Amino acid sequence: MNTSWRTASLVASAAAVLALTTACGQDTPQPPPSQNVGATAAAGDYGNAGNAGNAGGNKAGGGQAVAGTSGTAGELNVSTNAELGKVVTDNLGLTLYRFDQDTAEPPATNCEGDCAKTWPPVPADDASAGEGIDEALLGEVARADGTKQLTIGGWPAYRYVKDVNAGDVKGQGVGGKWFALTPEGKKAQAAVQAGLSTRKDPKLGEIVVDKNGMTVYRFMKDEAWPKPVSACTGECVKKWPVVAPVDFEDTKGIQKKNYMVFTRPDGAAQQTINCWPIYTFAGDKAAGDTNGQGVGGTWYAVRPDGKPVGASEK
Repeated sequence: MNTSWRTASLVASAAAVLALTTACGQDTPQPPPSQNVGATAAAGDYGNAGNAGNAGGNKAGGGQAVAGTSGTAGELNVSTNAELGKVVTDNLGLTLYRFDQDTAEPPATNCEGDCAKTWPPVPADDASAGEGIDEALLGEVARADGTKQLTIGGWPAYRYVKDVNAGDVKGQGVGGKWFALTPEGKKAQAAVQAGLSTRKDPKLGEIVVDKNGMTVYRFMKDEAWPKPVSACTGECVKKWPVVAPVDFEDTKGIQKKNYMVFTRPDGAAQQTINCWPIYTFAGDKAAGDTNGQGVGGTWYAVRPDGKPVGASEK
């Protein structure tokens, strides 16, 4: 299955310079293209069986420690991973994977020797289809040692030795060749998130997030009219990194009016929403964090229309 990754260069183009000289409220040129919104897995093969391309190790199950990976699969189940969506797991909740160097038509395995120690083949002996699994997609393939390996949609199925807890997906993307199996036998892939989008926060409501799911903020000492001005410079920018230009076509749920780029005093280009400069917070360590909300009484999460959450406009 071919995967298309969206890429673009991050540059301070003539459009950004023009935007600087254009008053807010007027039609403005579109900002330069956004930074890339995805990344390919690290190069390598089964020998680089670290966390290259790891999808975050999110637990789709209870995270309870499970036994080794040499046993039979038992009843297969469908587990939902926060980043990858639906993936196939065995009866212990361990994720099943497929190898790009194998084939499905006809089924054939090319993971032998040391490879099979890192990626133990899933025996076909007692594998059965649980809820969400089409039994017709289950099959088997004969390995060189005479054992029968489970196939899903024709693809030989494996576990990964570094997955020790139910729901682990540490094998995802390893060497750019290993991928969790979907119930259809396809490669599980993380959805490509827009450069800027929104999410529903349980406390703050609908707020803007960047391509990594990190909360976007406004600084109440900034200015927006007649043109954007950032009051966050020097050491401030280390704590509050600016949001680089993101093409409006790479946004979802963001107000288009006065969506523009301006040039900072240091020459860098910064994105605005409704002409207000926007930032992320170094104190947010994971997607969904809102540790910057209300800091110093001057930093607030941003709504899709550029207004600050929990603060009055100037």
